[in-house]
Amino acid sequence: MDKIRKPLIAGTWYPGDSVQLRADLEGYLAGTGGEKIDGRVAGLVSPHAGYVYSGQVAACAYKAVQGNEFDAVIVIGPSHRAYFKGASIYNGDGYETPLGIMPVDKSLAGEIASCSNGMVSLVPDDRSPENSIEIQIPFLQTVLGNIPFVPILMGTQDMNTCRGLTDAIVKAVGDKRMLIVASSDFSHYHDYDKAVGMDLAALGHIEKMDIGGFLLGLESGRCEACGAGAVIVTIMAARAVGADMVRVLEYMNSGDINGDRSRVVGYAAVVFYENAGNSMKK
Repeated sequence: MDKIRKPLIAGTWYPGDSVQLRADLEGYLAGTGGEKIDGRVAGLVSPHAGYVYSGQVAACAYKAVQGNEFDAVIVIGPSHRAYFKGASIYNGDGYETPLGIMPVDKSLAGEIASCSNGMVSLVPDDRSPENSIEIQIPFLQTVLGNIPFVPILMGTQDMNTCRGLTDAIVKAVGDKRMLIVASSDFSHYHDYDKAVGMDLAALGHIEKMDIGGFLLGLESGRCEACGAGAVIVTIMAARAVGADMVRVLEYMNSGDINGDRSRVVGYAAVVFYENAGNSMKK
C-alpha cells in the first residue's frame, strides 16, 4: 500500500495513542446495553463528534454488528469543509488510524463510481481534516477488524444525489453482504428541550423509514441532521437489500455529557436490519 490517508483528527477528536484509543473504545462498547439484533444487519447511523461527546452513542451502533461477517463496509458522510456536486470516494489504498490501516475496497469503489452516471467521482488524494468518515474507522477496526471499506463523502445531499448514489451502491454491491454506515449528528446548537423535540421527531421518521416525512421535517426546520443525505441513502439501500426493521438504540446530546444545556448537539445510534424470519440477500 502506498497511497494511505494519514489520520488527521487523531489526538484531538479521539486519542492519538493506540493503547489509550483501544482502551476507550473497549470501554464504550462494554458500557452499552448490548441489545441483541435478531436478524441480518444492513445499515447503521452513527454520530461523528469527538469521542468524549458521542463515543458512547456510537458504541451502541457498533455493538450491534460486533462479530458479524460482511464482505465490505460502505461509510457515507457529509463533507463539512468542501463543497462539490454529487459525491466522491477516496480511492487510495487505505485509511490509517492509531489502530492500523483499514484498506479501501478499490474494486467496489470503482464499481460504485462507474454505476453512478458521473455523480460519484474517484479522488486520489484526501488531505482535508474531514471528521465524518475518519471518526468511524477506529470503531470499525475494533468490531470488524481491518475490513475493506469504501469511504463516500457527499458534497450535495439533495434527493437527486441520494437516489443516484443509492442506485449506484445497490447495483455495485450485487449479492455481496454489505454494511452501510451513515455518519450523522442531529440538531445543532439549540437549547436542550428544543433539541430533544427536534431529534425525536427526526428519529420517529427514521424509525418508520419515512423518507418523505423526514425530508418535510428538514425543510420546515422541525428537525435537523448534518448527514441527512447519508441517512436517506442508508435507509434506501438497506431497504433495497431486504432490511425491514429499524431500531433506535440510543439517543443523547452534548448537554447530557457536559451539563451545558444552552446549546447542544444531538447524537443517535440506529440499526437497520432484516427480521430473522425473512431472507435477506447475502
